[in-house]
Amino acid sequence: MISEPSRHCAVELKALPSRIGQVRRIISAQLRYWHLDPLIDQAALGVTELLTNVHRHAQPDKSCTVEIELLLDRLTVSVHDHDPRLPTVCDADQSATSGRGLAMIAAVSESWGVRPSDDAGKVIWFTLSAPSFTTTAALHSLPVYGSTTDGPFGSDVAGLMEPTAARTRARSAVVG
Repeated sequence: MISEPSRHCAVELKALPSRIGQVRRIISAQLRYWHLDPLIDQAALGVTELLTNVHRHAQPDKSCTVEIELLLDRLTVSVHDHDPRLPTVCDADQSATSGRGLAMIAAVSESWGVRPSDDAGKVIWFTLSAPSFTTTAALHSLPVYGSTTDGPFGSDVAGLMEPTAARTRARSAVVG
């Protein structure tokens, strides 16, 4: 059986307001590519909160790295910045307009935490439970693109990928 036990994506950036929206779109696109659409809203909310904290609080600079990693049935989203100060969860007043970021992450995630980084700074992370599916199920639910010949395996293998009646011409679309 072929499996992908781990998938990883990292983005380095300066946590500026314009970049936060871009990273949120990158994370969303990557999760769509991994067929993890149900996790997009939670991951986008969490990464937005963490990057906003870097923008508002991190010293000496706003440079950071956002990483997402899918390991079996767990998606971990982390942000590494260069500020060694560890954040704390605040009890925000009802009328406060900020101070709820880590509490929101705790509410939408399965787990979260903060750890000092080996090379200075810290890493704040949270995990989401990913829907699990087997490679076989993925092969049967996803269209197969590419070769239009039987290749070196003969026509029997091609029939395993999708039933003969379900075969259609390959299509492509460009979104403008």
